[in-house]
Amino acid sequence: QAQLVESGGGLVQPGGSLRLSCAASGFAFSMDIMNWYRRVPGKEREFVASITADGGRTNYADSVRGRFTISRDNLQQTLYLQMNNLKPDDTAVYYCVAPYRRLWGPGTQVNVSA
Repeated sequence: QAQLVESGGGLVQPGGSLRLSCAASGFAFSMDIMNWYRRVPGKEREFVASITADGGRTNYADSVRGRFTISRDNLQQTLYLQMNNLKPDDTAVYYCVAPYRRLWGPGTQVNVSA
């Protein structure tokens, strides 16, 4: 069964860093484009970043470009999101997504607060 499980969320002060991980299983992870999305309660889910199957190309939302880095390890079947210089507006539940499979993980909570 195809599955995505995020980890690495938590509470961090403004200006701090976190690294999210997403463990994939049950499908050919190395063949899939992968995304990170986030959602704030009461708002629509927001695209954060994407990466091609081979990791050669990435794309970012304007709100995180220059602060976040998406990467992947196809041998470990793991997707990452390195988040630096975090801001309170980055507080959200972060989701790992395999868009062509319409597969979402359960999410991991990130709270940025002093």
